[in-house]
Amino acid sequence: MKLLVFVLNKIDKLNPLLNEFANNNICGATIISSNGMAHSLADNDDHNILASFRQFLDPKRKESKTIFMVVNESEINLILGVIEKVVGNIESPDTGIIFTLPVDFARGLVK
Repeated sequence: MKLLVFVLNKIDKLNPLLNEFANNNICGATIISSNGMAHSLADNDDHNILASFRQFLDPKRKESKTIFMVVNESEINLILGVIEKVVGNIESPDTGIIFTLPVDFARGLVK
């Protein structure tokens, strides 16, 4: 099993993404609000070098959504396909980041 983590920068795509997950029988996601380090530093320290680059950051985006899912390894390609169908190419700037981690133990998962 794997923990799939997806940091979604395009938060307007969250509901369409969750609907597409449901349409593909992908369930069991946990979603939290999050924000990136650069935005936090720029917001909290006007003397920080990152603040001078603020115009290059997306000033409308203050937060991201981080989605956690414990999945079978065999589901990862389907999930990646669904994500890119909804949000576009994950390699495009300011789209998001996806990674997995091994899960050595899990209890209470319902499929």
